Amino acid sequence: MKQPWIHNAKTDGWFILSPPFIILLIVFLFQKQIQGLENHYSFYTWLFLIVFVDVAHVYSTLFKTYFVKEEVRKRKLLYYGIPALSWILGLILYQFGSLTFWSVLALIAVFHFIRQQYGFMRIYARFEPNNWGKTVDEIAVYSATIFPMLYWFKTPRAFTWFVQNEFNWLQYLPDYIPVIKFLYFGILIIWIVKTVYEIVKTRQFNIPKIALISGTYLSWYFGIVYFNNDLVFTFLNVISHGIPYIALIYIREIQQKEDQNLNRLSLFKSTFGIFLFIFVILTFAFFEEFLWEILVWNEHFSLHLNVSLDWFQFLVPLLVVPQLTHYLLDGFIWRKPKS
Repeated sequence: MKQPWIHNAKTDGWFILSPPFIILLIVFLFQKQIQGLENHYSFYTWLFLIVFVDVAHVYSTLFKTYFVKEEVRKRKLLYYGIPALSWILGLILYQFGSLTFWSVLALIAVFHFIRQQYGFMRIYARFEPNNWGKTVDEIAVYSATIFPMLYWFKTPRAFTWFVQNEFNWLQYLPDYIPVIKFLYFGILIIWIVKTVYEIVKTRQFNIPKIALISGTYLSWYFGIVYFNNDLVFTFLNVISHGIPYIALIYIREIQQKEDQNLNRLSLFKSTFGIFLFIFVILTFAFFEEFLWEILVWNEHFSLHLNVSLDWFQFLVPLLVVPQLTHYLLDGFIWRKPKS
C-alpha cells in the first residue's frame, strides 16, 4: 500500500514517529546517567526540554496563525478573542487560588496532549475507510493516553505537570485502578489482534499509523506509570509531544505550501529558513521563560525584582496567555473546513 506519510518516510520517521522510541531506548540504556543529569545539570535540562522544546512548540503555532495575514483577516474574532478569553479565564481561575488555577490549566494541557495523538492518528488513517478497525484505533489512542493519567491521579508521582499537588484533589475519587487496568490491557490486546488480523487479511501495513499508536502507548505508559522519575517523564512527555508538533507545523505550513501562498514566510522555506524558523520559535520561548523566571519563579536565574504576591493574580494569568491560547486555538486551527 502507499504509505500515508505527511511529508516522506525519512522526515516523518525522524521527527514525528521515532522520538518516543529513541527516548525510551536512551532511558533504558542510561538510567544511572539520567539520574546524574537531573541532579547536576538541572538548568540545562530545563533550558533544552522546557524552553527549547515545550515552550518553543507553543510558538511554532504562530506560523499557522498570527504570522499568516490572510488567516487572521478571515478569522479575526477567533485570533483576537481567544487571547482575551484566555486572560479573562485565567483571572477568574486565579481568584479561587493558585492551586486551582494550575490544576485547571494542567487538565486543559493534558486534554491538548491527548488530542494531539488522536489528531496524528487520524492523519495517518486518512486513506482508510471509516469502519470498526478505525474505531478500535481511536479507542486505543484514547486508552493509551487516558489510562496513565487516571493512574497518576490516584498514585503519588515524583513529577508534576506544572506545580506540586495539582492533581491531589482527584485522589478522593473511589479506587478505580483495578478496573482501568483491566480495560487498558484489554483494549491493548484487542488493538494488537485487530492490527495483526488486518495485516494478514489485506497484506497491507500502515507503517506510520501503527508506529504512532505504538509510540503513544510506550511514551505514556513508561513515562508516567512504569518509571516514577521527573526527568524521564519530561523527556518522554515533552519530546514526544513538542518535536512532532513543530515538525508538523513546518511541513504543513511552510514546506508544502507554494511560495506565492507563503508571501514573506517563503523566507523560511530554504535550508537557511529552517534554522531561521527554529531561531524564531526559540527566541520567543526564551523570552517568555525569562519573564517567568524574573517575575514569578526565580528558580534558574533572578534579577531580584521582588514582585509583590498581590500582583500575581494579574501577572500569572497574563504570562499564561500564550500557552492557554495555544491549547484553545489548537481545537480550531486543524479542523477541515466544511464542504
